[in-house]
Amino acid sequence: MTASNSSAPYSVVLAGHGSRDPANMQELGALVELMKAQAAPHPVGHGYLEFASPTIDSAVRAQIESGAKQVVVVPGVLLAATHAKNDMPSEVQALQREFPEAQIKFAAAMDLHPLLLKLCQERLVQAEALSGQTVGRQETCLVVVGRGTTDPDANGDVYKLARMLEEGLGYGGSLVCFSGTANPRVDEGLKRAVRLGFKRLVVLPYFLFDGVLVKRIRAAVSAAQERYPDTELLAAAHLGAHPYVAQVFLERAREGIEGRAHMNCSMCKYRVAVVGYESQVGEAQVSHHGAVRGLAERTEPLPAKVWQKYVPHPIEAESFEIIEAGRDWSDVPPDWRYAAQRLVHTAGDFGIVPELYFSAGAVEAGVRAILGGKTVVTDVTMVQSGLKRELVNELGVRVWCGVHDPESFLLQREEGITRSAAGVRRAWQKFGNDCILAIGDAPTAIAEAVRLIREQRWRPALVIGLPVGFVGTQESKAALRACLQVPRVTNAGTRGGSPWASSVVNSVMIEVKNRLAAASELQEGPGS
Repeated sequence: MTASNSSAPYSVVLAGHGSRDPANMQELGALVELMKAQAAPHPVGHGYLEFASPTIDSAVRAQIESGAKQVVVVPGVLLAATHAKNDMPSEVQALQREFPEAQIKFAAAMDLHPLLLKLCQERLVQAEALSGQTVGRQETCLVVVGRGTTDPDANGDVYKLARMLEEGLGYGGSLVCFSGTANPRVDEGLKRAVRLGFKRLVVLPYFLFDGVLVKRIRAAVSAAQERYPDTELLAAAHLGAHPYVAQVFLERAREGIEGRAHMNCSMCKYRVAVVGYESQVGEAQVSHHGAVRGLAERTEPLPAKVWQKYVPHPIEAESFEIIEAGRDWSDVPPDWRYAAQRLVHTAGDFGIVPELYFSAGAVEAGVRAILGGKTVVTDVTMVQSGLKRELVNELGVRVWCGVHDPESFLLQREEGITRSAAGVRRAWQKFGNDCILAIGDAPTAIAEAVRLIREQRWRPALVIGLPVGFVGTQESKAALRACLQVPRVTNAGTRGGSPWASSVVNSVMIEVKNRLAAASELQEGPGS
């Protein structure tokens, strides 16, 4: 393979995240048109990680099928976090293996480019100009709202941006908050900023495109203005489709083609032991969206993989035939009937069915969480060990157990709580709402989860609480059943255990695999 040459023809593929919001898609399309105008004669295409089409792999294939020998994939994200460090690079690696005759390069994220700082300045000046009041910058607090990630380096860059804008533009102070995952969240950030006593807050959403989160930020600013009428709150626009943004993306593309793509490896949690993220050093570079690209709101299948339905072992298949015939299942809602049958298979007892409780939409919530790449958190390693390894690997499901996390030991010692409860608290701190919680051993883990849900507004995608035992077990499961804020699966009585919790997660993963297989059949067509 010859060395990359930026003077030779190459194609650019902008890899966006994707959104359910049409405004987001329209702005990305407008940006691609700006890039095309600046990039000529180099072709420019685009693809999405999830929620939309074309997918990233489809976009790269289209360029190669059009004759491109060099393709550079540019991550359409502001900061380098999981999407730019794991999800997108893993897709590029897979495509390079598929097309060895072509060169497929990966560019760096935008990061804090001077042109982006200049664009932030424009957005802030525009917001200030809309006010009917004249307020000096020294009497104004800049509030920068980032997306929020599980990557401390990326979150730290938002703070760096705020400080650079504060000093460069002369604001009296600055504060950072996040729309999700990281803290403080937007409402709390605005509350803190108001307490600082400035006459004005100007809120900058550091987002590329409009969408659900940006709209929520605007709504939060409006609500805060009503709550704090003595402080003026101004909402600046997000970056949007702007020539500066197009220019930065194309600059990153050239760097990628020339082999000069750079990232901050010295503080990357995948390369060095950053406090709180030690377990992720050397983590495999695997996409957590690969199984669901473009599938969140449609039934189009993945062109890169033909999925097959779950095929049980013959003994397992025979067992389920017996289970199906062993009782009248008409009293069990269809959406969780299979999960109930798997629990009967695990327990070896039809008598457990009347004790089971699935809240409305619980299984569907679990399916969407798996499709969305959320982490499965277990209270003990036995639940983790009971998950079907082939499904975990094929679907790219992340599984985390906090019982042996170093900080769980500290929490247990300092807070006087059980290790399992400490692990649940660590999950709340570590993953926020981006997890499925599967508890099969410790009633104290359920109690801690319910407390965090009620007191801290924790909202896991699904909570499975099926511990076994006599001390606190029935009470904890009753508390979970009454916890209306989250989708949940539990049962009455003392029966349960780690295999039960594993069985529910396995049933959800099997449903995901079967749906992907159905989507593949739609693509392949009958008889193909």
